[in-house]
Amino acid sequence: MLFNSIDFAVFLPVVFALYWFVFHRNLKVQNLFLVVASYVFYGWWDWRFLILMTVTILCSYLSGLLIERARCGSNSAIVRRNARAAVAANIVVNLLILGFFKYWNFFVESFVDVFTLFGRRMEIHTLKIILPVGISFYTFQALSYSIDVYRRKIEPTRDLAAFFAFVSFFPQLVAGPIERASNLLSQFYVRRSFDYGKAVDGMRQILWGLFKKIVVADSCATTANMIFESYGTMPANLLAVGAIAFTFQIYGDFSGYSDIAIGTARLFGFNLQRNFAFPYFSRDIAEFWRRWHISLTTWFRDYIYIPLGGSRCSRWKAVRNTCIIFLVSGLWHGANWTFVAWGVYHAMLFMPLLLLGKNRRHTGIVAANRVLPTWKELFSMLTTFALVVAGWIIFRAENIPQALDYMSGICSPSLFALPPQGRKCLLFSAVLIAVEWFGRKNQYAIEKIPVKNIALRWCIYFIILILILNYSEKQNAFIYFQF
Repeated sequence: MLFNSIDFAVFLPVVFALYWFVFHRNLKVQNLFLVVASYVFYGWWDWRFLILMTVTILCSYLSGLLIERARCGSNSAIVRRNARAAVAANIVVNLLILGFFKYWNFFVESFVDVFTLFGRRMEIHTLKIILPVGISFYTFQALSYSIDVYRRKIEPTRDLAAFFAFVSFFPQLVAGPIERASNLLSQFYVRRSFDYGKAVDGMRQILWGLFKKIVVADSCATTANMIFESYGTMPANLLAVGAIAFTFQIYGDFSGYSDIAIGTARLFGFNLQRNFAFPYFSRDIAEFWRRWHISLTTWFRDYIYIPLGGSRCSRWKAVRNTCIIFLVSGLWHGANWTFVAWGVYHAMLFMPLLLLGKNRRHTGIVAANRVLPTWKELFSMLTTFALVVAGWIIFRAENIPQALDYMSGICSPSLFALPPQGRKCLLFSAVLIAVEWFGRKNQYAIEKIPVKNIALRWCIYFIILILILNYSEKQNAFIYFQF
């Protein structure tokens, strides 16, 4: 079920009304109702996906109980071994499921290609595997729970309904944010009461998320798809427009989903973590990665980077750990060598900052106490943005040769000519950047509109709504559903 569909427009108010007016008296019943609603939401695509999600949930739930049971022994060595076995078994089972559905054909095809390079032809047939929507997101969320239990950061839960609700919670189930049990699971244990102010704020964030998805991302998608599909015949200026269009498509699409998810969760009394912090205002690549897909980057940091030694080790190991993180991040996005190349590209951009000790240089808001940035800040932001755009070309391309051809095609004198197409896409992107610049101190751009007149403020909301309705003819899926 898409957030930008008529189905969801009916589903949300019905679930909201039942949640607050029918099932509000009993916490367990309310949690069970959320599980049912989440299963309906996810099963709307294909009911078979529910089987895999249920396996993931039960494996992670049981692993927590097994870890707790293992620690009841008196022999510390045996306790550690049994607890380690419980968490390892859960990790292996879930990664095998994820690996099969997401990477089986990729590795088979790559295996065949390697033998072909050496003059040996192999006939191996791939499988017709349907990738379950959002499998990477809920798998990582479930894994973080068992790992945190093993590390004694949280206590294992015995409340099966709360745990099912935690993993399957429909607002963030399909494309995040990837929540931790310490934040979201704990919220299912306490009685929730309706908060009008929180609900209004949630609706406002949903409105802004829909604007980013329907008006900005979907408009940019039309331009980006047209140019990338015919890139060989396009002049440099249109190739640049296509790259910029995809840059705002993927941002508006993914951050728009996060805004809708966070706002929807707020309607039901839950607080989800922030997933984007205006990444296109970053002054270097390190800052970009602290602001882009925050829930995933912090997941990799806490469960891979730090266990490997992080940066508090020898310089060589810090470089190794950073390369591993970016390679895993690229591969997480999909079974294609372009994603791996995209990860390597960002690792190469990040490495000089790490080696010079400048990867934590920009941690605050750009131009925090000023309306406009300094010339130095502006140059840093534009340079970083250009590097990110180049990375998105690799990400969007179907293969690496196409990415190289696309980038070489941009390097032409016609780059500086006024593009004949894509102006609407660029206009909406410019509006998005302008609104986010003036709202960059907030959790999301229109959280606090600096307009005191209530009528004028509602007029702004009404204009946004009209734009959403005007451009909502097509129900385009969100990009990150495929990841």
